[in-house]
Amino acid sequence: MIDLYFWPTPNGWKISIMLEECGIPYNTVAVHIGKGEQFEPEFLAISPNNRMPAIVDHEAPGGSLPIFESGAILTYLAEKSGRFLPADLHQRYEVMQWLFWQMAGLGPMAGQLSHFTNYAPEKIDYAVERYSNEYNRLLGVMDQRLQDRDYIAGDYSIADMASWPWVRSYERFGQSLDNFPRLEKWYLRIAGRPAVVKGMEVGKGWWDAGRPDEETIRNLFGQTASSIQRMADEKDQRK
Repeated sequence: MIDLYFWPTPNGWKISIMLEECGIPYNTVAVHIGKGEQFEPEFLAISPNNRMPAIVDHEAPGGSLPIFESGAILTYLAEKSGRFLPADLHQRYEVMQWLFWQMAGLGPMAGQLSHFTNYAPEKIDYAVERYSNEYNRLLGVMDQRLQDRDYIAGDYSIADMASWPWVRSYERFGQSLDNFPRLEKWYLRIAGRPAVVKGMEVGKGWWDAGRPDEETIRNLFGQTASSIQRMADEKDQRK
């Protein structure tokens, strides 16, 4: 059995979708990032970067195996299941390149755009324009890539699962797919997969409606090394 440490965000959905696609049994463990549960010592022992998702595979060879970082988790699950990551060297690294592209580009740029568009206490036009332009450019890269194929790296793969949740929220990021017809078809093609539908149901309704309060904003965006250490010290004192 796999424990999935999860909260319903694009990075979390990558893993719930992959688990559903592979048909691997899993148990969902909520990590309420708005309440700061990602800073709990028990979770930090699994994910030292205090970010979810993370997994623990209790049936891994050699004993229970904790893994953090969504790209590493997707790769592990692909290798465990023998699916969605080709064995052929050239095809495998085509998938891996696009997985790293998402991890280093599409996700971080979309995340920064979402922050300055939806969460920043004051609008900073330069920041919004900067990340909006970059997210738009990356959508264009995907649209061009899909010119002669249905999926990013040929067959449906972990590269698609990694990227799709970060395209799904395009409207929340102030974008449109009108100028990206191939990307839009890709998006709808994946959205209709039964495993994707099931993966997206995980954690549905967990977020509170409305704009987050100050404590939630602080837990999501306001932590530093010293503040995390202070939280850990306070927890130790209460034991």
